Amino acid sequence: MDCSKISVIVFDLGNVLIPFDYHKVLGKFESIESGLGKKFGELYTDNYHVHRQFEKSEISADKFLEIVLGWLDHKIKKEEFCRVYSSLFTIDEKMVSLLPKLKQNYKLVLISNTNYIHWKYGWKDYDFIKLFDKCILSYEVGSIKPEEKIYKAVEQFTNVSADQHFYTDDSEEYVGAAKKLGWDAVRFTGYDDYVRELKVRGVKV
Repeated sequence: MDCSKISVIVFDLGNVLIPFDYHKVLGKFESIESGLGKKFGELYTDNYHVHRQFEKSEISADKFLEIVLGWLDHKIKKEEFCRVYSSLFTIDEKMVSLLPKLKQNYKLVLISNTNYIHWKYGWKDYDFIKLFDKCILSYEVGSIKPEEKIYKAVEQFTNVSADQHFYTDDSEEYVGAAKKLGWDAVRFTGYDDYVRELKVRGVKV
């Protein structure tokens, strides 16, 4: 491995920098009416293609809201839904603390399967987002991991060879897709393991 080649550090967002837990959302729906959270969770899982379509902007926010509010029997207003639906995130402070250090020597890029509501109501204003040179978001580029197009959007921005990118994601499938394009990539399993992988590559932390 030619460690000197790495010039871009690419991060996944969910469950790498911001852990998420959908049970928080379901619990809040359950508090509105007994059984409502359970019903929503089952319908969301059984119709996960709706989630994916929204992440790729194949359906609009209004259409998505029309569908999911129906699953909730319209027991909640749009604005409240957006806030509850986006309350699933927390920040991994240890991982985020690496970003200013890495930014001193490397270009930082975020690549995420996400949607407009989670961006606007969930994580848009997190301070650490400003440290990224570019955020490649699925709903903006019309492509989700592991599709090639979203990784190529990163390369179009960085304008360096594939092997200069080092990427981490909690999904082995998404890591594998990056490797097929020639990226150096590892599955994220925690802060300590990630720092170890950086040091193995000679990345300055």
